[in-house]
Amino acid sequence: MGAGTAGLLVGAALAALVTAAGTGAAGAPGPAAAPVAGGAVAAPEGAGADARRMRDEARFAPVGAFIPSEAVTYDLDLLPAAAWIRVGQAVSRSETTVVAEVRGLRPGHAYGAHVHRGVCGADPQAAKGHYQHQADPVQPSTDPAYLNPHNEVWLDFTTDAEGAGRAVARHDWGFRPGEAASVVIHDRQGGAGARLGCFSVPFASPDDAPGEAG
Repeated sequence: MGAGTAGLLVGAALAALVTAAGTGAAGAPGPAAAPVAGGAVAAPEGAGADARRMRDEARFAPVGAFIPSEAVTYDLDLLPAAAWIRVGQAVSRSETTVVAEVRGLRPGHAYGAHVHRGVCGADPQAAKGHYQHQADPVQPSTDPAYLNPHNEVWLDFTTDAEGAGRAVARHDWGFRPGEAASVVIHDRQGGAGARLGCFSVPFASPDDAPGEAG
């Protein structure tokens, strides 16, 4: 085994160990889950007392890593192994807020990111297409009437000098139960772009929020 392969396996193992310790945790995070520079998120704020707040975090690991992660990278250049991601949610009967934070990516790069309908897999296409509030009857969706940040959850960000970034998306609608499953990071901003990595997230729906159903 070459030195590069050995280093990759060690990095992937470290990433998965951090993931196991932090993913879905509601308590205080460990050192690897500290807020990124320029912002902090435990879960989105400002949604009121009737919101359910959740957060999930992980370290990216390559496809086929010895110890797998809920976050998988398909491009080790733009999304290195052991890069960190946290996704926070605040879900009420009337509003959904999603916050994404990343660390350890390429500095100064403009990344696209969206909520997708499928969970992550070895194939980047396993995450399916973007989640859409009003689903385009033609898939894959290319119609700007459906493919836009008002009908989808876009979390585009540009990393700072340290490779950290943050994005927030708010909508006056919620996810249909079981139809939003991951955040996919793309190589460029906007509605498309190559899939660099994927993080499986158990997104909540308005049915999960406190209070009576409307």
